Amino acid sequence: MAERSMSPEHKAALVLGRTQGRAVRAYLEALELNKPKRGRPRTSETVGRQIENVTAEIATANPLRRLELVQKRIDLIAEKEALSAEVDMTELEANFVLHAAEYGNRKGLTYKAWREVGVSTEILKKAGIGRQ
Repeated sequence: MAERSMSPEHKAALVLGRTQGRAVRAYLEALELNKPKRGRPRTSETVGRQIENVTAEIATANPLRRLELVQKRIDLIAEKEALSAEVDMTELEANFVLHAAEYGNRKGLTYKAWREVGVSTEILKKAGIGRQ
């Protein structure tokens, strides 16, 4: 059986497709993380206070409760780190605008689908994605 190889054009198309997918995914994930939530906003300081309270409670808890509190502390520390991390939306947005239209055309994505996952009309317009 003969060995098959990809043409340079096919390889370039695969790389471009991966680049487009990564740009779109990164932007959508950042939108999801920065989406406003109901209720009182959680800050790094409020989560820090919760960590202190849980840590204090661990000292006097029974073994089963201690296990639950240790996991809660681990979860709170991860949440505090996520809240402290700065996301550069401008770079993610620029990459999204550059790649979204071609990615969407290739995948058959509609304007309505983009809007439903939270992409603003302004960003879709910049990306050249309109209502069809």
